[in-house]
Amino acid sequence: MNAVTGKFDDPVTATASSATGPALGEVEFQYLRAFVLEHCGIALGEQKRQLVQGRLLRRLRALGLSNFQGYCELLRRDPHSELGELASAISTNVTSFFREAHHYDLLTDELLPRWLQQKRRDGDRLRIWSAGCSTGEEPYALAMVLAEALERSDGTLDAKILATDLSPQALESARKGVYSLERLAGISAERCQRWMLRGTGEYEGLACVHPRLRELVTIEPLNLLHPWPMSGPFDAIFCRNVVIYFDQPTKQRLFRRYADLLPTGGYLFLGHSESLHGINDQFELIGRTVYRKLGR
Repeated sequence: MNAVTGKFDDPVTATASSATGPALGEVEFQYLRAFVLEHCGIALGEQKRQLVQGRLLRRLRALGLSNFQGYCELLRRDPHSELGELASAISTNVTSFFREAHHYDLLTDELLPRWLQQKRRDGDRLRIWSAGCSTGEEPYALAMVLAEALERSDGTLDAKILATDLSPQALESARKGVYSLERLAGISAERCQRWMLRGTGEYEGLACVHPRLRELVTIEPLNLLHPWPMSGPFDAIFCRNVVIYFDQPTKQRLFRRYADLLPTGGYLFLGHSESLHGINDQFELIGRTVYRKLGR
């Protein structure tokens, strides 16, 4: 029976279990592989079965399901209700404040001063998109350098950062903006003093982002593979350590869509292990994983 559209009535895969919970059978695994590729753009190799099984067992328990057959049937009935949780479970959200510091140095030393001068002169707005914002460290770090640039420019400007992610848990953390003190390691002491509020009493060991940063950041759910509600343009798009999970055709489509939302000369920032080489020719590499959109 077809692994994607058929019913899951194989008695072996439906009832098999492991020492820690139900086992992920062949039929269910192939269905999940096809589902994740279609809806998330993530290509799961055959060797990922144990990883998928281990990470989804928590979802089975949370949903009160006794086997993966039931989980696959849930996805077939209502694919969108569980999509964020599934994507969050099978991907690894590794992030930190000011990760890949050279990106923020470029913003601080060159891009933001130039943009602010131009936009104040022309009456334009400034927009940055953190695509795949995870638990919020990236957009709040961007907000710190943006807020500091605005202060130095001695004026007001319509400037905002859009932060999006597919994972409901990651978005909840980002909206709270509360982090353990250990997670502030990438922030300088001066910036911690300026932008992070230390908790006391029952909040000892935690810190909250300054309200000014919240003003600059808008956090919304978004599946990068689905239609986007925003029309741009963005001055810069940060999509770091996201496309490492995608197959080649998905990367090509995604970067074309990013190019559509960037003006000529707009910037695209990727993660340290990512590249546009052989994927998209609409950008030129100008620094370490920093690309600028070409004119046509």
